[in-house]
Amino acid sequence: MSKKNGSAAAKVALLQGAEKPIIAQFDQKKGGVNTVIMTNFKCDQNQVPTQSANGSTVPLVGTQKRDAEVGEYDPFQHRSLPHPTSDTDTLIHLLKGSLGSGILAMPLAFHHAGLFFGLACTFAIGCICTYCVHILVKSAHELYRRQRVPSLGFAEVAEAAFLTGPKAFHPWARFAKAMINFFLVADLLGCCCVYVVFVAKNVKQVVDVYTPEDYHYDLRIYMATMLPILILINLLRNLKYLSPMSMMANVLVGVGLGITFYYIFSDLPSLDSRPHFSSVTTLPAFFGTAIFALEGIGVVMPLENNMKTPQHFIGCPSVLNIGMFCVIMLYASVGFFGYLKYGDAVEIGSITLNLPDVPLAQSVKLMIAVAIFFTYALQFYVPMEIIWKAVKNNFERKTLAEYSIRISLVTLTVILAILIPNLGGFISLVGAVCLSMLGLIFPSVIELVTFYEDPGLGRFNWRLWKNMFLICFGLLGFVTGTYVSIQEIIQG
Repeated sequence: MSKKNGSAAAKVALLQGAEKPIIAQFDQKKGGVNTVIMTNFKCDQNQVPTQSANGSTVPLVGTQKRDAEVGEYDPFQHRSLPHPTSDTDTLIHLLKGSLGSGILAMPLAFHHAGLFFGLACTFAIGCICTYCVHILVKSAHELYRRQRVPSLGFAEVAEAAFLTGPKAFHPWARFAKAMINFFLVADLLGCCCVYVVFVAKNVKQVVDVYTPEDYHYDLRIYMATMLPILILINLLRNLKYLSPMSMMANVLVGVGLGITFYYIFSDLPSLDSRPHFSSVTTLPAFFGTAIFALEGIGVVMPLENNMKTPQHFIGCPSVLNIGMFCVIMLYASVGFFGYLKYGDAVEIGSITLNLPDVPLAQSVKLMIAVAIFFTYALQFYVPMEIIWKAVKNNFERKTLAEYSIRISLVTLTVILAILIPNLGGFISLVGAVCLSMLGLIFPSVIELVTFYEDPGLGRFNWRLWKNMFLICFGLLGFVTGTYVSIQEIIQG
């Protein structure tokens, strides 16, 4: 392979499987794993195929014998991370990435589904979402070995799956990568805008209760005052340094939910006082809210890529199973008992609005507001990484450029929140669409394409039917979430 002066040397590895060798080119100067270029081919018995790579023609001959120098590649042994996160740190980040403001809307979701039907569906949706994360990470681990690279992002996993899968999928590889990046950036930056509005509204409500009317400032002023603090927090570039804030946020959410449960369990009505099943016509509202609330797949691959022991992320037990079990139980509990306590009086958006007007209850709003404020930094990490990897080669002074982009994006989210303070309907629309695609449809497609030829679809094509079910379920979430969001926008 040829080399150009002034650029890093390319590492070219020939991987030979039973039928399909793969060439993986890894250029560390141009973004590391994001610039993996692979060419797939099949060896013919009567001829030797050739493939052009970077202007060179490399003859490739398929063989059943593995190159001794290639050997068995262990991607986890080749990771070199300056600040790796432990299993505990990863669990903390996973909990905070999955526990968003959606948990406070779960009583309303149960209102749309019914007390016991909502409980059953919450567990079902939670298990499906967790399984989709499992198949995504499992596919990623297989693609690490095929490519001989230590890690890949969510979008790069999709690109690699399409390039190493059946030939008909090869032209769609870049499109798959671009779509995932688009949905990730749109969804997570949209969530950041929602967090700004959510924090400002909760703080304003508390301040208005304990101050004279002359000090009841406009909501936009609260948003603007948040900007300097948000900028300082989001100048932290290493995920490990966000762990203390994530831990603090988890504690605040735990204490806040504990106080909320205290009021919920006071004088609970009987189970028969609420309908066990609501109505078929209101089920779309439940599914849209539940999928939007439970799905946190956007932080999965960055967390796995930064782990000291990534093999502990999936399996049984695993960081993912423990984290998602806690998340599902919390969501189900808040939804079940919140609806049981307040019934049809549950407020749209947050169960804290149903709490009595006393100091202890008002403190819950501040706790949740601070927790969501810290969650902003974790949500902002992923879209910033995607954008920075795409543009960093255009700058000579990379550190200054990265800080400038961080400040600009944080400022943009606050400006959007100030200009359109009623972002809930629009952002939930973006979130429902994006999370149905990212959390359910794309992982199923990636697994199907990755294992389509090796080991295949299985007996009776069970892998195909299983993933088709998940894709249809994702489309259901897409349609119902869109319906719910449009209804909310119209009513607003």
